[in-house]
Amino acid sequence: MYPSSERRFLAINQLSIISLFVLILAGGVVRSTGSGMGCPDWPKCFDRIVPPTKSSQLPPNYQDKFVQKRLEKNNRFAKSLEMLGFGEMAAEIRNDKSILEPEVFNAGKTWTEYVNRLIGAITGLLLLGCAVFSITYLKSRKRIVVLSVFNLLLVIFQAWLGSIVVSTNLLAWIVTVHMLVALAILAISIYTFFQARVLRERSFLANQEPGAIKIVAIIALWLTVFQIALGTDVREQIDAIAASLNNLNRAEWVQRVGFEFDLHRDLAILVFVFNFVLLVLIRRKYMGSTYHFRYMTYIILLIAVQIVTGTTLSRFALPPVAQAAHLLLACLLFGAQYYLLLLLKQNRLYKSRIIR
Repeated sequence: MYPSSERRFLAINQLSIISLFVLILAGGVVRSTGSGMGCPDWPKCFDRIVPPTKSSQLPPNYQDKFVQKRLEKNNRFAKSLEMLGFGEMAAEIRNDKSILEPEVFNAGKTWTEYVNRLIGAITGLLLLGCAVFSITYLKSRKRIVVLSVFNLLLVIFQAWLGSIVVSTNLLAWIVTVHMLVALAILAISIYTFFQARVLRERSFLANQEPGAIKIVAIIALWLTVFQIALGTDVREQIDAIAASLNNLNRAEWVQRVGFEFDLHRDLAILVFVFNFVLLVLIRRKYMGSTYHFRYMTYIILLIAVQIVTGTTLSRFALPPVAQAAHLLLACLLFGAQYYLLLLLKQNRLYKSRIIR
């Protein structure tokens, strides 16, 4: 049985994980519809708490005003990069002429980005709740408290990074870092949720050494992370190609990407192979009714649907719905693989309980 304070933490932690996946989906919709610059400023949108719905509601001289603000923020960011030794990156930001181009108002794109920000704010509040309610584990499992507080700080950093994404006009490598930080926040939330559950539920614990299964699971997880980062890079290249073609000839965009797209596609086969091997190993080691085999089944199903959405993207000129689904499925796959990896670490937890 869970004490009421622990039930509250588990409930809000679970809501946080769900909210993070919804936020990732919203981000995918923003990216696939080209709404990333729907709000040219941050945290407000066109200098308003509630964004405009028509041009007459826009602030006067908003284009010049927001371009100037972006230049000032980018200069501060470039100076920080120079102090850290990233002079080339700083020069890239300073020399990016696209930042000088004012964003044209589009109500649909503005509200798409605004909804994305609202979901982000809700997620931040939920993670704040996780940090507050994690205090109940201060004596029983301090790592939950430490990681919940750290995750809150990471979310604050992610919010700042989101403002940099806007001010740099979706600069490629910053978008990739933004995606990887989102995965880190998700992983921490999953880890604290697992630790809170395994503290009370002995059914999670197994007295079997995973052996080579754990190694294969780690490789499979990192392959997925690499695939997500590579997919983000492919998407950034497609954006650049689309801009160079004035968003015309959509069917040619994927063909022009070249090596990175081919690598991303071929690695999908490797991801499937590693996870299929993992399925066979887990089926042999653990009974089909265990959590291990259940999550492994989820993983295989996610990979299968992911391959379908990837094929749809490449053969049907990148339909926006498939783009958003592809990103969400990739992150769901990451979450399932990471949770499986936590389950495979159960033997050590089991032994620690026996010693007590």
